[in-house]
This record gives sequence, C-alpha cells and structure tokens, in this order.
Amino acid sequence: MEQGLDGQAAGPATPAYRNYVLFVLFLGYVSNSIDRGILGILMPPIQAEFQLSYTQLGLLGGIAFALFYATFGIPIAGLADRTSRKWVLTVCIILWSGMTALCGLASNFPLLMAARIGTAVGEAGGSPPSHSLIADYFPIERRGTALSIYALGVSIGGIIGLPLAGIGNDMWGWRTVFFVAALPGLFVALLLALTVREPARTKRPKTRQASAFAAIPELWRRPAFRNMAVAAALHAFVWYGASNFNSMFLVRAHGMSTSQIGSWMAVFALAGAAGTFLGGLLSDMLARRRGDARYYMWVPGTAAMIGIPFQLTGYLAPAAALAMAGFAGSAFCASFYLGPAFAMAQALASPRRRAVAASVLLFVQTMIGLGLGPLGTGVLIDGLLPSLGSDALRTALALIALGNLWAGYHYWRASRTVRRDIAAAAQD
Repeated sequence: MEQGLDGQAAGPATPAYRNYVLFVLFLGYVSNSIDRGILGILMPPIQAEFQLSYTQLGLLGGIAFALFYATFGIPIAGLADRTSRKWVLTVCIILWSGMTALCGLASNFPLLMAARIGTAVGEAGGSPPSHSLIADYFPIERRGTALSIYALGVSIGGIIGLPLAGIGNDMWGWRTVFFVAALPGLFVALLLALTVREPARTKRPKTRQASAFAAIPELWRRPAFRNMAVAAALHAFVWYGASNFNSMFLVRAHGMSTSQIGSWMAVFALAGAAGTFLGGLLSDMLARRRGDARYYMWVPGTAAMIGIPFQLTGYLAPAAALAMAGFAGSAFCASFYLGPAFAMAQALASPRRRAVAASVLLFVQTMIGLGLGPLGTGVLIDGLLPSLGSDALRTALALIALGNLWAGYHYWRASRTVRRDIAAAAQD
C-alpha cells in the first residue's frame, strides 16, 4: 500500500481496479459536461419557440444555474462525507440525467427553467464525492494526475456535446437532443452502482461528524486552502469572463463565420485538454521527485503567468493566424490549474472533510468564475464603449486577461504554507 506526502496510504485496491474506478468517474464527468453544455447551442431554437428575451436566456444559462449548482454542492458533499459516496454520486447522476430529459418535455419557459435548476442540483453532487473517492484510491503523489484525468471530462464532454447539440438539432430538433444527451448518464449510473466499491476512508473521524457548513470555517482558516481557492476562482473569472465574449470578438475583429469559430473552439478545447492532463502530471512528478508539495502551487501559478502573453496575443494580434495561436496557447496554460487545485483541496482537508472541501472549492470557482466572470466583463465592455467605441471589446478582454497576475500572487501565497497545512490536515 502506497504512502503519500501526507503520511496516509492509498485505498486497498489493485492499480488496474483503481484506474477502472477513475475511468467510471471520468465517464460520469463527461456526462455532466455534456448535459450542462448543450443548452448554449440549443438557445436559438428554444428562443424562437418560447419567444424569450436575451435576459431570460441569460438567466436560464448563467447565474440561475451557477447559484443552484454552487449552493447545493455543499450539503450534498456533507451527505457524501457522512454516508456512501458511491450511492450519493449514483443518485445525483440519475437526477441530472432525468432532469436533462425533462428539459425536452418542457412546454413553457418556467418548466424549462425548473428542469435546468434540477439539472444544476444533480450536477452539484457530481464532483465532490468523485474527488473524495479518487483521494481514497490514489496517494497524494498520484492524485494530481488522477484528478487531471478526471477533469478532462469537461473538455471531452464539450468535444462530444457541442457537435451533438448542433447536428442533433438539425436532424431531430432541440427536444430530442435533450433526450439523447440524458442516456449516457443513466448508463454510467448503472455501471457505478454495479461495479464500483466504496473504499474504506483513509482515516475514520475521531468525533461525531459536524455539519457540512460547519466545516467551511475550518477549511478557510488554512491559508493554503484559502489562497488556492481564491487563485482558482480568479483563474476561472478570467476564463469564463473572456470566453463568454470570444465568439463576438472573433466575428467583429476577424470576420469569422460561426462554423469557423466552432472549428477553432474544438482546437482550443483539445489544447485545454492537453494542459489539464499535463498540469496534474507535472505537479505530481515534480512534487514526488523533490519531496515538496509546493509544486502543486508553483506549477499552476507559473502556467497562469505564461498564459498572459498568449491571451494578449489572441486579442491584440492583427492577423487571424497569430491570434488563433495565441488563443490555443492561452487555453493550454489556462487549464493547468484544474488537477493541482483538485488534488490540493483533498490534501488540505481531513479525510472526513474531503467531499466538502471539493464542494467549497467548486462553490468559490463557480460563483466567482461562472457567476461573476461574464457579468464583470460585460460591465467593463459597456463602461469602455463611450470612450473607445469599436475597440472597447478588444480592450476589455485584454484587461480581463491581466487578472491572472492576481491569481499568480495567491498561488505563491498558498505555496508558503501548503506543507504545514497538509500536515495539519492529516492530524485532524
């Protein structure tokens, strides 16, 4: 049984079986990403059928989803920490898949909104128990790589889901797309229920488990966790804030068609997938070879700094080819933080708090990134319009890219206490 930098052992499973568990959890995250992401492609036919305003569309796909996704993650994670993570995850997959199918049956906007909120609640219970299971199957030196592989579900889900939504809408209509997208999750839930074992936790609670919300101050008092969460949230703010307006930028700055933009977005998703995997792999490799957990903060912090000139090139380059190279490099660097951040959320929490730690990290990322990133960027663009006119969009997006300087500062702050805080978590 392998011992980690935190002094704890991985779960009692063969390498082949724990890799199989990781694969099943990855499939669940792919399903999660597909069901969450297809709405963006299906908005035009939904708008036409229900005669919706853009404000209603923004409410449907933005803050309403983010609010329920982020908020419900914490109590669901607390339930997973007190009970079986496997069964909590199974129920959540069934819930988000079922609610996705119900989106296809909605006869009006309020019913569609209710189904999307149900999808958000189900998806809120996806990652926290998955992260906790991975933490008990993999030692800390392999956890960054494992969680990076898991995080690839976002990119793979996008690569599968976006073409599914676009082509499926043309062939079958938007309602059928929701039904088809729901099917993979039901298969994964069955696979999870029948073939994945709930591992023994690496350490049993010494006292009665406190509520999920009571655990938040305990986690937040650890400087490494607090600074890492802020850094990851700022990373997400830049990513969501800029990407929400990238299509508009490419149309206005380079005269691209939507089909051209879709093709390039697929390339950027592949670059992001490579960065996601390499970020976890490199953090694990350096931390293991040097015996120093600070690399889990240094690697994503360095990537955030390197990504800034790539992102600025994407927005400021006059030639489309150079701009596309900048966007690809930016997507590659921007994804480095996922694996290390997920891994450190587990290492910086006691074993009885791991699902809650994942949910707190996701809450901060979701509310600041998905919830406030697009809003803040839009406000900045509107504020610059009177003085800059047509250059307001380009300038605002370039300024948002500089937010990663702030993220890098918090990664550095986290690195100063991460070893001490990991040791303290292992003693809880």
